[in-house]
Amino acid sequence: MIGLWFAQLWQAEKQVRLHSEHFVQQLEKRNWSAAGEFIANDYHDDWDHDRQAVLNRLRIVLRFFSSLTIDQGNPQVSENSPVGWWSAKVKLTGSGTDFAPEIISRVNSLTEPFVLHWRHESWRPWDWKLVRVSNPALDAMGEFKIDPLPIASYGKYTVEAQKIADRAGWR
Repeated sequence: MIGLWFAQLWQAEKQVRLHSEHFVQQLEKRNWSAAGEFIANDYHDDWDHDRQAVLNRLRIVLRFFSSLTIDQGNPQVSENSPVGWWSAKVKLTGSGTDFAPEIISRVNSLTEPFVLHWRHESWRPWDWKLVRVSNPALDAMGEFKIDPLPIASYGKYTVEAQKIADRAGWR
């Protein structure tokens, strides 16, 4: 009986679904380091971001939220071992700094689903890593330009500004 349960659990399609759900849960928790555990060392996406760039951006962007919910709608999963795909139109809700509503608005306006591309890494059935994220609707927004200002500086004074606003009673 236990063997049948493991056989069902370790099916490639089930693992792609579970890994995608757990990855999204870590994003909702705003835990960029735990989300990073799902990302392959050779990650490379359509916007020329590698693993380190994605981790840096997650760390910065997730800081803009005090709460975040990612509604995945009805995700579609497929696999052709050793690769698998999870695809869903996502809608964000949440709150946070002044950047949070802009991020929510832009993501929610996308007309195409996000596709998470996974690869089975080893003989272990649960060993899947995210190797790429794509969304054709982001391409339609134009090319991403590198900002010469380090992205970490955008949120540098967020905590201090929030404290000042709280003390002043500003809402």
